[in-house]
Amino acid sequence: MDLPRIQPRRWSGWLSAAAVLAAACLLSLVVGTKSVSIPDIWAAIWDSNGSPNHVIVTEYRVPRTLLGLLAGLALGVAGCLMQGLTRNPLADPGLLGVNAGAAFAITLAVAFLGVTEITSYVWFGFAGAAVVSLVVYRLGTAGRQGSDPIRLTLAGVAVTAALTGLTKGLILLHPKAFDEWRQWDSGSLTGRGYDVIGGAAPFIAVGVIAAVIASRSLNSLALGDDLARSLGVHVGRTRLLTVVALTLLCGTATAAVGPITFVGLAVPHVARWIVGADQRWIIAYSMLLAPILVLGSDVIGRIIIRPDEVPAGLVSAFLGAPVLIWLARRDQVGSS
Repeated sequence: MDLPRIQPRRWSGWLSAAAVLAAACLLSLVVGTKSVSIPDIWAAIWDSNGSPNHVIVTEYRVPRTLLGLLAGLALGVAGCLMQGLTRNPLADPGLLGVNAGAAFAITLAVAFLGVTEITSYVWFGFAGAAVVSLVVYRLGTAGRQGSDPIRLTLAGVAVTAALTGLTKGLILLHPKAFDEWRQWDSGSLTGRGYDVIGGAAPFIAVGVIAAVIASRSLNSLALGDDLARSLGVHVGRTRLLTVVALTLLCGTATAAVGPITFVGLAVPHVARWIVGADQRWIIAYSMLLAPILVLGSDVIGRIIIRPDEVPAGLVSAFLGAPVLIWLARRDQVGSS
C-alpha cells in the first residue's frame, strides 16, 4: 500500500463521518412525536418565547442529543481501550465490571436509601462503577506477576457474575428497586436534563484525554509486553492509565444512560476495518461512529412505535449485532 496516501484517506473518511454525525444530531432535533422543522428549531434555540416548540427543543431534544453525543463518545472510546488492553477483539467495556458495579450501586440506592430520581441515582451508579473497576484491577494485578490482560479479564468476569447475582436478588426482594432498575437497565436517553450532562461531561473529557495519551502505548502493547518494554513503554503504568480512562468513560456513560449494548463492542471493529490496527485512528473514528450509532438508535426508537418509544439500548442491539456478524463473516476482525 502506498503509505503517503493512507493519511489523506483516513482524514477524508474521518471528515465524512463527522458530516454524518452532524446529520444525526440534526435528525435528533427534528424527529419525534411532533416533528419540528429546521427553521423552527433555530428560532426555538435563540428565542426564549415559551412556545411549545421552544420547550420541546430546548428542554427535551437538545439535552437528549447532547447526552447521546457524550454517551456514544464515551462508550466507543471505552470499547477501543478494552480491546486494546486485553488484546481481545471480542472484549466489551463491561468486562471490567463497570456495568455490574453501576447496576448494583443503583439497586442499593433505590432499595435502602429510597432514591427515586434519576438525577440522584446516576451518581451512585458512577461510584459503583468506579469502585468495582478498582477492585477488578487490584485483583487482576495482585501477586508477583503483576498486570496481565487475561487475569484482568477473568477478575472482571468473576466480579460481574457475583454482582449480577446480588443485584437480581435485591430486585426480587424490593419491587420498587426493580421498577427503577428496569427503567435504567433499558438504556435510554430520555428523562435526563442538563444537570446530568453537566455532571458527566467533565469525567468523560478527562477519560478521553487519558485515552489519547495511552493510545500510542497501546499500539506497542499489541506486540506483547516484552517487546513493548524494549520499545520504552512502561507496561504497568499504561495499563493503569487505560483502566482509569475506561472507568471514567464507561462508568459515567453507563451510570447516566444505562447499559447501551454493542456500541463498545461493534464500533471499534468497524473503525479497525476502515483504518487498520493503529489505536490512535481507531479511537479517532470511534469518537464519531459511536455517537452516530447511539443517536441513530434513539431516533429510530422514537418513530417505530409512535407515539410510544423504544429505548436506544434495545435498538442499538438490533443495529449492532448484524454489523458485528457481517464483519466476522468477512474474516476481517482484528486482522487489519
